Amino acid sequence: MNVTESLQWRYATKKFSEKKVTSEDLNKILEAINLSASSTGLQPYRVFVVENATLRKELGEGSFNAQIAASSHLLVFAAFDRITSEHIDTFISYLASERNIPEDALAGFKTALIGGLLSRSDEENAAWAARQAYIALGTALIAAAELRIDSTPMEGFDTAKFDSLLGLTPKGLKSVVILSLGYRDAENDPYASLKKVRLPLAEFVTFIN
Repeated sequence: MNVTESLQWRYATKKFSEKKVTSEDLNKILEAINLSASSTGLQPYRVFVVENATLRKELGEGSFNAQIAASSHLLVFAAFDRITSEHIDTFISYLASERNIPEDALAGFKTALIGGLLSRSDEENAAWAARQAYIALGTALIAAAELRIDSTPMEGFDTAKFDSLLGLTPKGLKSVVILSLGYRDAENDPYASLKKVRLPLAEFVTFIN
C-alpha cells in the first residue's frame, strides 16, 4: 500500500474492538513520532503511552470521547510549558555527542537558539511547543495508517486531569493533544464504511507560478 491509499483507508475511529496493538507495531509508531520534523530539532514535547486500562478509563471519565478508554493504547502529547537555558544546554550537548563533534563547533547555533527562544515569553514558547507536538501527531496518524492501525486524534479532554494523573506539571509539561490507537469495530462503527470526503484538489490547492 502507498501513503495515499493508507490515508484513504484511515478515519477517526469511533468504535474500537478489543484487539490490542502489538509492542512491535507500537514501537514503530513511536519511532516515527521521534523522527518527526521538529523546528531547530529541539523536540519541545514528550509522548506518554497509557497502556493501563483502569487509568485510561479514569482519564476518559466525563469526556464525550469514549475512545480514550476503549482504545488499545492512548498516546498523550505533552508540550513544555516554557523553554529554559537548561533545555538548550542539554540539547546542544546531546547533539554534539551524537554527531561526534565538540560543543564549541555548535556555539553559533546555540547562540541563535538562545536569542530566538529565550527572548520570547513563556506563553509564546509554550504555544510554539504545542505546534511542534501537532506536527508529531500528524506523523503518528500516517505511521499508524501505514500499519493498518486505527487511530483517533482528540482535543476534547480535561487537560488539568491529564496533567495531574500523569504527573506532567512537575516535569514542566502540559498535555495538548491525545491519540487513541487500536482496531476498528467495523460492525458497530457506522463511520467505518462511509466514503472519505475531502475537497477536490483543484479547489483545495492553488498553484502560484
